Amino acid sequence: MGATTNRAAPISRAILSLVTIIFFSAVCDSDPDLLVDYCVADTRAAAGALDFHFNGLPCIDPATARAGHFATSALSAPTDPSATLFGFNATVTSPAASLPGANAQGLAMARVDLAPGGMAPLHSHPRASEVALVLSGGVLVGFADTSYRLYTQRLRAGEAFVFPRGMVHFMRNEDTSSPAVVLSGLNSQSPGAQLLPFSAFRTEPRLPDEVVKKTFRITGQDVQRIQRSLGGS
Repeated sequence: MGATTNRAAPISRAILSLVTIIFFSAVCDSDPDLLVDYCVADTRAAAGALDFHFNGLPCIDPATARAGHFATSALSAPTDPSATLFGFNATVTSPAASLPGANAQGLAMARVDLAPGGMAPLHSHPRASEVALVLSGGVLVGFADTSYRLYTQRLRAGEAFVFPRGMVHFMRNEDTSSPAVVLSGLNSQSPGAQLLPFSAFRTEPRLPDEVVKKTFRITGQDVQRIQRSLGGS
């Protein structure tokens, strides 16, 4: 009887240890919700007055919050995308610069101005899904999934389209005589944006030519030509 008890004790301790590890792993990996109603960003931290690094921004005292912290006019002003490389401009809200009340709420908004015939080229948002609502104009949108299946749709004013998180996608103004405007909502306050042309041809330092040539089945002259066309040297 004593021998059986002695053998069972290490097994019980091992099981208890395993359960403890699993429990604390789950707790540490979770991303807890806010424990308060809101966390208005302390923009002094964004300006460098506080020497700390946060996943987001620290909060001001809730007692000092006001309605203006939750409002923004950052998306009201049109921009001129005609002189840009691809004919588009994107204005994105930021808790640090334009919408402190959105801090820690897991969201951002963007206004995309498309010149006649302009395009937001192939890009992805590594930390957010996106829903794009056309405010004016006619826009061709689309994304490719990880099976390389392409989904495209032509949108008119009032119509919307969802780009799943991390999927490579684009927006193109099909009207060559009038601009288009798109309003996007993203489920991260820092969605990130990675433009494929720049990732391949405009990194610093540059990707090795052999990597780019073999990836796209092009020559060294092609690589240099594309780099110059994208504003590189």
